[in-house]
Amino acid sequence: MLMRTGPSYGTDRPFRRPLAPRGTWTRPAPIPADVHREGEDYVITLDLPGVSTQAIDVRAEGSLLTVEAERRPAESGDAQLLVSERPLGVFARRLRLAGRIDADRVTAHHHAGVLTLRVPVAPSPERRRITVDGQPEPPASGC
Repeated sequence: MLMRTGPSYGTDRPFRRPLAPRGTWTRPAPIPADVHREGEDYVITLDLPGVSTQAIDVRAEGSLLTVEAERRPAESGDAQLLVSERPLGVFARRLRLAGRIDADRVTAHHHAGVLTLRVPVAPSPERRRITVDGQPEPPASGC
């Protein structure tokens, strides 16, 4: 049997956050992330240990990047679970980046529990003057 021991084990339990935050679809747990810039691209790494590649959803819209994932409990058959400290449930991270995301060129790679995204920023549209067509108005008459 697995036992936890120590002189103060359990005395601080009412003051600690739960060991295993469980996210739901309406209130997902956050995904830890690092974001850095390489030239014109953002490189984002997110920790998703124990999450299968098929359970990861990445979306880009405008300047908003959304990552959602779900970790389900392992099938244990007839085994009895004694301790569960690994976070389970739904995880999400939304990042608003400076500039519009070029969604056609975003790449995602998941390896060893780390999701790495390379997010190119779309070039800013050039500012230009638009000519207005129409009939010239007659000059205003003075009163």
